[in-house]
Amino acid sequence: MGNVMGIIRLDGANSMLKELCEHRPVAALPIAGRYRILDFAMSSLVNSGIGHVGVLVSKKARPVFDHLRSGKDWDLARHRDGLAYLPNDGENGNNSALAGLYQNIDFVMRSSSEYVFLVQADTVYNIDFRHVLLFHQNTGADITMVYCKAREDLPGEAASMQVAENGKVTDIAKRMTSTKGSNDFMGIYLMRKDTLVKLVTSTFERGGNSMLVDGIIRHMDDFSIYGYEHKGFSTRINSTMAYFNANKAILNPDIWNELFMSEHPIHTKKKDAAPVQYKNTAKVTNSLIGNGCEIYGEVEDSILFRGVRVAEGVKIKDCIIMEQCQIEQYAMLRDVICDKNVVVSEDQWLKGAENYPLIIAKSTVI
Repeated sequence: MGNVMGIIRLDGANSMLKELCEHRPVAALPIAGRYRILDFAMSSLVNSGIGHVGVLVSKKARPVFDHLRSGKDWDLARHRDGLAYLPNDGENGNNSALAGLYQNIDFVMRSSSEYVFLVQADTVYNIDFRHVLLFHQNTGADITMVYCKAREDLPGEAASMQVAENGKVTDIAKRMTSTKGSNDFMGIYLMRKDTLVKLVTSTFERGGNSMLVDGIIRHMDDFSIYGYEHKGFSTRINSTMAYFNANKAILNPDIWNELFMSEHPIHTKKKDAAPVQYKNTAKVTNSLIGNGCEIYGEVEDSILFRGVRVAEGVKIKDCIIMEQCQIEQYAMLRDVICDKNVVVSEDQWLKGAENYPLIIAKSTVI
């Protein structure tokens, strides 16, 4: 799709993710043992033949730069087009994605692309955007918004869409919860370049702060808006429970195969690490274990990222343990999320709840 460019937004529901997003945006959250949430948007764009991608960056951007670098791992380190970083300097205290788009509107205008995908990188999916483009062209829409049926009731900001049988969007409502079966907007827009320029410019210059609320919901009569339903797996990371449940869902082999084993792989930053070492005392059941881990204890229904050490006598169940954590002898963890570089000392018992996991902040020693 040489006539299509992508712009990735890194804004998301940071406040709903507590300690997990104190030092990083939602897009940079680790997931599934070796990936970042940002990887799903990046990979779907690249796998759809889009080779010109801009990333809107503002505060807490360092983990994003460290992860993406030149874009080489997504085949975006190119002399022409490729990956570009679009800074928002937060002038007048405005760090919104709309302000970032407005500051970088010349990046869009200079592009030779005819269409633009505007994608919020806080959702787990694997989409072929070529199908979305074909739908957009066939309907003659000004704006196409991608949505999915919500899989469960969850707290967290969501936008629910009313979609007619012909695909036309008749109403959009912002909510503070996601309701099972509702048409939840996935943060993905497709429109012509000139439509995006007009929408961003007029909304920002009228004092708007949100493209969805101030640009689209309040001016729905000005555009022909259609909804494209993504029928595959999708889940938005807009709360701690959504993050916890998304990781647990990925342990389902059908969901794992859909996301990671299709003809369109999810790419991520490559890291060299030794294979997992399973010692004689190790027992691992229905879990994802990252490279470089040493397992002496028991791990069940959990995800361990690279470089985690689980000592003898440890029991871990329904947990997410991020990179370089150390779980020392006879510790017991259940329904716990450990951020990077956490040390859980010998004989410590940590327990959250199935619907309220315990979060251990980065570099904490317990």
